[in-house]
Amino acid sequence: MTAPASRPRPARRAIDDLSLTIERDDLEHRLTNLALGDLDDRLAALGAYEALPAESNQLYTPYIDLRAARLEAAAIDWEPDSRLVPAVLPDDADGLLVLSEGDVVGSALSDAARDAGVEFTTIADYLDRTPDRARELLAAATLPADDKFAQLTRALWTQGVVLDVPNGVRLEKPIIIRWAVGAPDRAVLTRTFVRLGENADAAVVEELVASDASISGSTQAFFAGTTEVSLGAGASLRVASLQELPASVVAIQHRAAQVGEGASLQWALAQLGGRLVRSRVDNRLVGDRSSVEQVEIVFGGDEQMFDLTSYTTHVGRDTTGDLLSKGALLDRARAYMKGLITIDKSARGTDSFLGEFGMNLSKGARSVAIPSLEIDQPDCRRAAHSSSVGPIDEAQLFYLESRGIPPDEARKFIVLGFLEPVVARVPLAAAQDRLRELLEDKWTAGLGGEAAA
Repeated sequence: MTAPASRPRPARRAIDDLSLTIERDDLEHRLTNLALGDLDDRLAALGAYEALPAESNQLYTPYIDLRAARLEAAAIDWEPDSRLVPAVLPDDADGLLVLSEGDVVGSALSDAARDAGVEFTTIADYLDRTPDRARELLAAATLPADDKFAQLTRALWTQGVVLDVPNGVRLEKPIIIRWAVGAPDRAVLTRTFVRLGENADAAVVEELVASDASISGSTQAFFAGTTEVSLGAGASLRVASLQELPASVVAIQHRAAQVGEGASLQWALAQLGGRLVRSRVDNRLVGDRSSVEQVEIVFGGDEQMFDLTSYTTHVGRDTTGDLLSKGALLDRARAYMKGLITIDKSARGTDSFLGEFGMNLSKGARSVAIPSLEIDQPDCRRAAHSSSVGPIDEAQLFYLESRGIPPDEARKFIVLGFLEPVVARVPLAAAQDRLRELLEDKWTAGLGGEAAA
């Protein structure tokens, strides 16, 4: 009797292998014919992507694991539709841009914003109308040179958004940017540029949602997106991002900001969806008295993996940083929260705090918190970090139960209260309500029985 043939084992993958197929010869041909950006810049970025390690900081290398990504068949749409399609502007917004699988499907800008000289459009449209201004914007990009996947996006992006607010213009309502992705075997790579002139003021709400083409299953999609911010002296910007992508999406996000003198920046980032999510934020406080406030939360379940990294560099004098990461996890979800505050010699009078806190709601969940400081200027008002990882605080649970609240409800209140700091900072009432609904739905679907057990 002939023994049955053994089933071939799948090829083993390195722990830092994204598995995205890149044929350099074909890419050079594609990039040559792509009108967006400078060809030499793109080829340099592609070379950096090929040369850089997946994690440049040796402190963080034990925590990278990209094996959940299955992107061998993911294909890039090299010619997304960038034509502006009119849409109905919500009453509570000054601008709206909706993109599905990279194609523009809706755009609107209020008369007040347009009359004030605000530009809110695609990069392709901006290049057609104001090529010099658009090239200046692209040349001033702030993506980290030591990050492999930031350089991948810089090399291969095919769609982009620009928000350019002139000096002194103060938008009363938020700008909404909605990315809808998730089509099987589709790769969407994008860049968003936000520039505020001196004493300008604006709020941006970014929404990452499932597209109509997304399908649940084992076939994955890839989304890589950047948000590159430049703030002039005295400018103020608030950015909220609500990520509720399908479970089949691998997402890599980069946010980088240059903050000028007396300018202020607020990040409120919520990570709920996706199979594998890598998020990196780079803040450079280059102007005296500049400030950044950043809160990022994760609510994960099943086998989701979240890799969050934050770098904040204080360059100017009397700068302020307040940075917070929080993760609530169930099932076999993973969250790695890593942060580094750097205080340069020039940064006298710095006040900076970094906090990272994980709440494990199941025995199989795992959180890792690694806050760190690098200080070259001892003349600081404050330079501190804090972290903790553990289950729900039994003392909090006892307190609520002693007030007559049932155990399941008490757990829900504690978890949702733990994640509330981002919700409270979303500058759009409808988006706040949506985020609270998403958090409660995730609790009901995945945590109610699991946490009570």
